[in-house]
Amino acid sequence: MNSILGIGSRVRHATFGDGVVINLKSTGYTVTFIEHGTKIIKFDTDFDVIEAVELDNDLVSLFDVEHTLTKVLQKWLDVTEVVPLGDKWKGGKLILKPGRYDLAAKEIPIDTFFHKIVMTRDRLRVLEQRINASNLNDEEKINIQQYITKVYGSLTSFNLLFKNNEHYFIGEKSTTEAV
Repeated sequence: MNSILGIGSRVRHATFGDGVVINLKSTGYTVTFIEHGTKIIKFDTDFDVIEAVELDNDLVSLFDVEHTLTKVLQKWLDVTEVVPLGDKWKGGKLILKPGRYDLAAKEIPIDTFFHKIVMTRDRLRVLEQRINASNLNDEEKINIQQYITKVYGSLTSFNLLFKNNEHYFIGEKSTTEAV
């Protein structure tokens, strides 16, 4: 690799597959891979460049990174991130038992239920992107975003199913902290 890639460059790694450069460090690239999450890849690592973005000589602002990532995510919109189920839940089942004794319980494989939770999260993210890209005024966008944040907060109960904390739902932060 002769030249340094800029943020937003698309790469293909032999082990981790397709990814996007989201940051540069002194030792290498921070790359978010579709199937393996975020990894640090050293500059001397062998990988293919799918689409190079020129390195900007200025420091990159958070807004620039967010803007670039939004563009990349829109290109890859049909591809959803693989989110692993927590190991202790693999092969498990969710049992819904009615309060009435004359009705049968319903069993659902946890991985099927978990997939639906992840799809809900992915669709909320797409909804957020579409709201941000819409022609709504800023006040309308903020009002809708507040509802989405509350939905994320309602879904935090399902965080125990996720293998990795980085995939957790995060809702509104409380203004008072417990002591």
